[in-house]
Amino acid sequence: MGDTGTNSRRELRARRARGSSRPRRRATFLGVVGEILITVGVVALLFVSWQMWIGDRIIGAEKHREASALSQSWMTPAPAASASPTPTPAEEAAEATVPVQTQPDHGTQFGVMFIPRFGPQWQFTIAAGTSRSDILDAGEIGHYADTAMPGGVGNTVYAAHRWTSGAPFDPIDQLVIGDAIVVQTPDGWYTYRFRTLEYVQDTQVEVLLPVPQQVGVEANGRYLTLTSCAPKLNMLERIIAYAVFDSFTPAAAGPPASLAAPTVGATS
Repeated sequence: MGDTGTNSRRELRARRARGSSRPRRRATFLGVVGEILITVGVVALLFVSWQMWIGDRIIGAEKHREASALSQSWMTPAPAASASPTPTPAEEAAEATVPVQTQPDHGTQFGVMFIPRFGPQWQFTIAAGTSRSDILDAGEIGHYADTAMPGGVGNTVYAAHRWTSGAPFDPIDQLVIGDAIVVQTPDGWYTYRFRTLEYVQDTQVEVLLPVPQQVGVEANGRYLTLTSCAPKLNMLERIIAYAVFDSFTPAAAGPPASLAAPTVGATS
């Protein structure tokens, strides 16, 4: 009985010794490649997360401050009412005329865009041109060359990213009919009112026409068009927001009422 127990313990120790002496499995080429690919995937996921959330917030906040500084530099105090003489009919007619800037050189910052629906801090500079490297990727809103300037008869058209570079147009699909889209220049504020969204292929350049999507039609009104990618990572489709001109507020009159935050879900 004692010998049997002793033999059993010896066999158990022998088995353990044999098990511990087994050689470890060697790393294979495919195993190494698999681990590298997993590591690369994790790094790529972290990078995309940075680009879509953390990086966009940091860049967006920086661009908001830049746009705010430019906006403030264009504001002039309104003259006292007692010092204002009664305007003549000719002066009233001149005030009723909407001023329109000439087309600036490529890359020139000429405006600031506000969309109250997107929050009180949402404001971005507008630069002439829509090239990626120096305008869109820099977190600015680009103005399409040869489209109307703010307040001009025809279609004033703008582009911006929906992700990366501050993502100015990320919330474009949240616009509600009647929302204000305000463009400020040194002359004052141009208020447009949102009307509708449309999804098109990237080849449908008719959205840039003087009357959007109306080939051969001469403009007799003032329109504004915003363009961006839809979905965010798809370069083959565009989301288009159309708006119509509502009013012009001279710089001397101070910020317009249209900059006030909209009522949630309000339409007009």
